[in-house]
Amino acid sequence: MKTLRALQHEMAAALMQPLTRRDGLQKATRADFIAPNDRMSGFERLEIYARQYWFRLLDCLHDDYPALRAYLGGARFHALCREYLAQHPSSSWTLRNLGSRLPGFLKQAAARDVAKIEWAQTLAFDEAWRKPLHVADLAGADAETLRLGLQACVVLVRLDHAADHFITALNKTDSEVRGAASQAVAGTRKRAVTRRRPVLRRERVHLAVHRQDNRLFFKRLHPKAFRLLTELQNGRTLADALLVSKASVEQIRAWFSEFTQLGWLITPSIKP
Repeated sequence: MKTLRALQHEMAAALMQPLTRRDGLQKATRADFIAPNDRMSGFERLEIYARQYWFRLLDCLHDDYPALRAYLGGARFHALCREYLAQHPSSSWTLRNLGSRLPGFLKQAAARDVAKIEWAQTLAFDEAWRKPLHVADLAGADAETLRLGLQACVVLVRLDHAADHFITALNKTDSEVRGAASQAVAGTRKRAVTRRRPVLRRERVHLAVHRQDNRLFFKRLHPKAFRLLTELQNGRTLADALLVSKASVEQIRAWFSEFTQLGWLITPSIKP
């Protein structure tokens, strides 16, 4: 078994190392554990598997970040993905998580905001929907001790650019790009063939990316409503969250009516 484990590690190391600029296996790679055949050497056979591994990962990022690809351009996006994967190789059982660290990997703020929304879309699309709380469930509760949770498929995103409007504009010129501000996003995942790049304007945005009836939506929030939901999500009591939000009674009443209608509030799943 030690020999098998060593072989597995050596095979994985060979496949997961970055490819050359011409998408080939590094020349120094040891390949003598792969038998040659009458057409290819062991190195050439190993190279096929290395390309399959890398092209599959690059293809996943290509599909998961169409708006970022449109913003950066195909060549820059491809180079970014290769650099990202070299520093953050796949470490999860599901390829869904492959691009989870891409927003934080980006140095350019505008590109990072676009990536934040696209990762939020992935979470909102995949995360579970739990039984929501209704207004009647909150009647008579003590705000000093009551804690409320937020649906996992409701993802709060703070931005410094109007990336939601950017994706909306992309959606108008390319029907296969996921996303539309205040509009439904197609639930299916398709590859986008981007054409004209809209302008990405600087703007402070507090956004909720959420799922309703298996469709994705963007919803801009008042900064105080965003703060309130963030505090509740972090395990604060309702009283403390309201205090931090500094919202008026009228605002709180309107927001809770809307949040419960959307089914966003749930019994918390985290400890305070």
